[in-house]
Amino acid sequence: MPESVKVAAVSEVPDGGRKSIIVDELPALLLHLGGEWYCIEDVCTHDGQPLTDGPIADCAIACPRHGARFDLKTGKALCMPATEPVRTYPVTIRGADVFVEVS
Repeated sequence: MPESVKVAAVSEVPDGGRKSIIVDELPALLLHLGGEWYCIEDVCTHDGQPLTDGPIADCAIACPRHGARFDLKTGKALCMPATEPVRTYPVTIRGADVFVEVS
């Protein structure tokens, strides 16, 4: 059964911001973009590099090393060299806190 874990206060991640967190003992990236919240595994499935500082456009993040892009909503790999998706985690806001759902 899924469990929600508090990962941040809303005030820690302003709109347009991101925060590195640990979810289920894995590195993850919490993003706040245009009023929406996303949480993805912070590891490129192509070569294991962090996505932390990757550019974001059109609801996708690009790996800063080789340019593989991942959909922030689904984790789907959108272009080569990545072929495998990254994990995504549902995000909920409760009051002033940000929670991520883990299994």
